[in-house]
Amino acid sequence: MGTYRSSGSRSAPPWPGPATPSSLVAPTLPAPTPTTAMIPPSPVRGIDVSGYQRSIDWASVAPHVSFVYAKATEGKYYVNPQFTNEYNGPYDHGLIRGSYHFAIPSNSGGTVQADYFIAHGGGWSPDGKTLPGALDIEYNPYGPECYGLSASQMVNWIRDFTTEYAAREHAFPVIYSSTEWWKTCTGDATAFAADDPFWVANYARTGGKLPSGWPYYSFWQYSDSGSQPGDQDVFNGAYGQLQTLAGNG
Repeated sequence: MGTYRSSGSRSAPPWPGPATPSSLVAPTLPAPTPTTAMIPPSPVRGIDVSGYQRSIDWASVAPHVSFVYAKATEGKYYVNPQFTNEYNGPYDHGLIRGSYHFAIPSNSGGTVQADYFIAHGGGWSPDGKTLPGALDIEYNPYGPECYGLSASQMVNWIRDFTTEYAAREHAFPVIYSSTEWWKTCTGDATAFAADDPFWVANYARTGGKLPSGWPYYSFWQYSDSGSQPGDQDVFNGAYGQLQTLAGNG
């Protein structure tokens, strides 16, 4: 995705609010695999891709993965030129797909960026094949790691994004981040753990310690390279549970 840091770093291209409406999708996923599991913790493997990957042959990729997340947008200024291939290609080959937005909180507000994301491929359909959109919120590849925001300002920004997305798409977005960044830039906020599935980035033999509030991750990005294009991921559950998250059931 964007920039993940553990012992090293890499670069990529650049609701606690009102009561939850009953129409929103907040599936109760089990805690199937402890975060101390070894790779792979689940046979449900996936990848996430962006503009760095070009002309992916989905017929050759599809037998090896179950889901794909494709970068749709960044800030309020960028749309992935490879998005059509990376979003429709997996769907056409029987894979569960989703899209993600790379947040730039210093560029514009959370509500604005949620709307931009939705307008450029971030929408959700309860068809059993489309995952809720994901908010990629992490280290700033262009400046201060917390984008010049205090922890409370960052929490408010994320709340604006997730509230807008949920109100418009009737599904809570997934939140992608690293535990280190989340603790540093949100003060280890627990405000989103009840509703937003967590996608942890940790390039290690385990998913590692999670931010407070989330008892388990829903997705784990464990490497930025592997046998398939893009970053390598696993879903923390059975395939049927992934379908539930995609609105089937």
